Amino acid sequence: MRHAVTPHSHEVADSLDAALESSARGIRAVRISLVGLGATAVLQLLVVVASGSVALLADTIHNFSDALTAIPLWIAFVIGRRATNRRYTHGYSRAEDLAGLFVLAMIALSAVVAAWQAVDRLLAPTPVHHLAWVAVAGFVGFLGNEAVAVFRIREGRAIGSAALVADGHHARTDGLTSLAVLVGAGGVALGWTWADPVVGLLITVAILLVLRTATRDVFRRLMDGIEPDLVEAAEAALAVVPGVVAVDDVRLRWVGHEIHGEAVVEVGADLSLAAADAIVVAAEERLPVAVPRLTRAVVRVRPRVTPVVS
Repeated sequence: MRHAVTPHSHEVADSLDAALESSARGIRAVRISLVGLGATAVLQLLVVVASGSVALLADTIHNFSDALTAIPLWIAFVIGRRATNRRYTHGYSRAEDLAGLFVLAMIALSAVVAAWQAVDRLLAPTPVHHLAWVAVAGFVGFLGNEAVAVFRIREGRAIGSAALVADGHHARTDGLTSLAVLVGAGGVALGWTWADPVVGLLITVAILLVLRTATRDVFRRLMDGIEPDLVEAAEAALAVVPGVVAVDDVRLRWVGHEIHGEAVVEVGADLSLAAADAIVVAAEERLPVAVPRLTRAVVRVRPRVTPVVS
């Protein structure tokens, strides 16, 4: 109702205000998830010390690394709020994409450590104590990770942050590996002494699968990849702008949790400069409506030239 009765527009300043609000929401999301996963990992670590479970140790290490991935995202959201300047004319939003490289490094490191611990335990088996507590700790890890996953994914989708959504899926996978600890504890309880380190290796494989998916998503962003359906939505929106004869070229790219775009549209060759400018304004106002999270759009007009038949 307030939006209906108060003046509003689709000016660039409005888009920037929305981007700043999204960054603040992203900071709040990573801060809360950092506390949640940190508390979960600490509880698991206490049980690791008492039980000596390598599967639980692998899961705990992964949970700690997942919690730490919130820190570079936090820093990136803060840096991304800086205003443009003469050196960084497009702003600092790309910092969010670069933070994804640190996330990949942390996931890879957790896989190496988990594998090393599991292999070492296979070569030199040691008894696992307090199996009931190990099982409880695995279940606690699942609950903590799933809660954080739901929160990250919801907030990431709300602000358009693929990095935050991906980190949420990472947390969900961690929750599933925590459930695997229950299997390891059950195997040891049945007398299968090799069950605990084998589950540790399975967790390592799960981490590597997460690393593969995360690497694809991060590098796709760094290579200016965009969802094809967003391009189609932009083309459809431009095609119905009065005065547009054809849509020649649409280019979109994610920069952090914002989308920047540019397009070329054809107009009648006999249009005046003022009429062509009006078409540009209409097109740039329509694009943010059709493409969520688009904060910058540059539309150029090209007069349609009728070929001369000899």
